[in-house]
Amino acid sequence: MKTNTASPVFRVAVRGEAILTNPRFNKGMGFTTEERKAFGLTGRLPSRVNTLDEQCERAYGQLLMRDTPIRKNSFLQSLKEQNWVLYYTLLRRHLRELTPVIYTPTEAEAISNYSHLFRRSEGLYLTFAGQDSMEEDFLEQTKGKDIDLIVCSDSEAILGIGDQGVGISAAKSVLYTVIGGINPSNTLAVVLDVGTNNEDLLNDPLYVGWPQKRVAGSAYDEFIDKFVQLVRKHFPHSLLHFEDFGVTNASRILKRYHDAHAVFNDDIQGTGAVTLSGIMAAIGVTKTKLADQRYIIYGAGSAGVGITIQLRDAIVQADGVSVEEANSKFYLVDKYGLLKTSLGEDKIRETQKPFVRTESEWEGDSQTSLVELIEKVKPTVLIGCSTHAGGFTEDVLRTLVKHCERPIVFPLSNPSRLVEVHPTDAMKWTDGKALIATGSPFEPVQLPDGSFYEIAECNNALIYPGLGFGALLSKSRLVTDSMILAGAQKLASLSPALHANNPSTALLPDFADAPEVNLEVAIAVAVRAAEEGSALEEWASSVKDDEGKVSVDLVRKKAEELVWKPIYGQYVYDLEGEK
Repeated sequence: MKTNTASPVFRVAVRGEAILTNPRFNKGMGFTTEERKAFGLTGRLPSRVNTLDEQCERAYGQLLMRDTPIRKNSFLQSLKEQNWVLYYTLLRRHLRELTPVIYTPTEAEAISNYSHLFRRSEGLYLTFAGQDSMEEDFLEQTKGKDIDLIVCSDSEAILGIGDQGVGISAAKSVLYTVIGGINPSNTLAVVLDVGTNNEDLLNDPLYVGWPQKRVAGSAYDEFIDKFVQLVRKHFPHSLLHFEDFGVTNASRILKRYHDAHAVFNDDIQGTGAVTLSGIMAAIGVTKTKLADQRYIIYGAGSAGVGITIQLRDAIVQADGVSVEEANSKFYLVDKYGLLKTSLGEDKIRETQKPFVRTESEWEGDSQTSLVELIEKVKPTVLIGCSTHAGGFTEDVLRTLVKHCERPIVFPLSNPSRLVEVHPTDAMKWTDGKALIATGSPFEPVQLPDGSFYEIAECNNALIYPGLGFGALLSKSRLVTDSMILAGAQKLASLSPALHANNPSTALLPDFADAPEVNLEVAIAVAVRAAEEGSALEEWASSVKDDEGKVSVDLVRKKAEELVWKPIYGQYVYDLEGEK
């Protein structure tokens, strides 16, 4: 990763057409007169020199001419392929507006049409059928690069559209850069193409992936392991981010490599961490503890179980209770209803087992409905990650508030059309008493007294770029549970509801402030890594004060120096420079 200065000077070894077609170095109309002469561009560009502000204004105007999100997505992808500085500057200046265009839900639409929209390769494509040359292919595409971040996917569980066989996870890397400050030159998106069970793709003559049924079992595991071992061998201090893996593989893969490399799964850990932060902020409002709550998790897939585990581990660490006691505070509901032993082994996944309730607890009770469960359990926290639109009915919420003065209600399903309850209805049915965060952005809701309640968006991007940057900053060999907890605690501490001492303000910071928020998260993560011994020993020593304690100020200084910012530096033509 390269340090930035206020006016960095770059020695560049490419010129003429080569520099204009290199998005890392291309400035377009931003090349100065002197640079145009030095790099053989005089006559290749119109005479006017534009500032970055002027280029942004032009690009934003061109973007607004596109009348659909997918066309805007295509325009931005084209811009990214031309000029990184302009692309990331435009995203940064219109973060709230453009994130849904490059990320979910528009990204899902783009990936579902990936084969038909394909114009230019991006990243690294590793195919099961070509695994004999995997290391050769890997080294060829990473030659001369200092890779810090690798985002990989087997595209089995793309949000809302399922198995897409092959589709690059570039948008996640983009957010790591625009929000987390990671240099895009040091990131790599990887497709692990193990086939697809999507018949539409298999029958599509334009499908760009390996047109075979999805590989499973030991053959799949060996392919994934071969890739992971290459990452560990050649980039031992990199962060390996797993994205959009299927429910049967995601937790298993994360568990397998958790103690071997710095690995992270946003669908499990990111969702869990940002939800934990929201819950921490909510209990700050109610002046209670995590261990005081009773939790119903409605939707026990990867996200639901990830949230549960994150909350459970935080209860153990923050409140000092046993794992068994913490487990007992959770009631998980999936398509079969409450997870109970009577469901049988075939309907209970390994990650769900610690939270399965025994039959003796429900003697004489079938507990077939959510209302009945709430009536018996009297929960204080209701979290939805089921994609069951409208699952939190009026009866559900009126029963909830009957037993809890300030219920915490997090309908997190994405996109907004799948939300378990609209915030307006949630407030209406709880008489304005609920503390709410959602998985999608919603407008403020008017309360019975005429004031407005700001709905927090429980967006993973409020935390995962900072978690990743903190791990890379500290050169940590692992992403530990305590590092994630440190990041979640920092995010919770930035809650507007707590800072304003006003429970009607949002539980989490505004997404528009995500870059600043993630920097604070990264600092907290790096501090924890240094304190617990996960960080590279040499780096940890460099951030300790005279008394041998980790200095937050020293960590902050290193973080600020390392943040990549989209600015045009001064170019000097040098044959020994960067290419």
